[in-house]
Amino acid sequence: MTPLPPEISAIELHQKLAGESSLLVLDVREPYEWTRAFLHHPAVITVPMSELAARGTDALPEEARNPHQPLVILCHHGERSRVVAAWLSAQGWQQVFNLQGGIDAYARLVDKNVGIY
Repeated sequence: MTPLPPEISAIELHQKLAGESSLLVLDVREPYEWTRAFLHHPAVITVPMSELAARGTDALPEEARNPHQPLVILCHHGERSRVVAAWLSAQGWQQVFNLQGGIDAYARLVDKNVGIY
């Protein structure tokens, strides 16, 4: 059984994004979801889970291919991102975190302008 990845709260993510962090945020939702809610920040990269399933780690952009790169994975409520975070950990990524409650929690707890759906 694959262990659950560590989680980070929406508040913790907001604090890290506000600071000088090398953290990347990988949004694994599908493109139609990005129009409903989106975290606008330079650290956010988008790769749908379906693309990861089809192409594996080759679907990751260059900046996310370093297994030492800290990554927070997000989806709508945190279920798909938990799967992706566990999968990346199994592939050798060493600093992968799941956003607890997903973008929904971020919008509700940090910034309603992100969007809620």
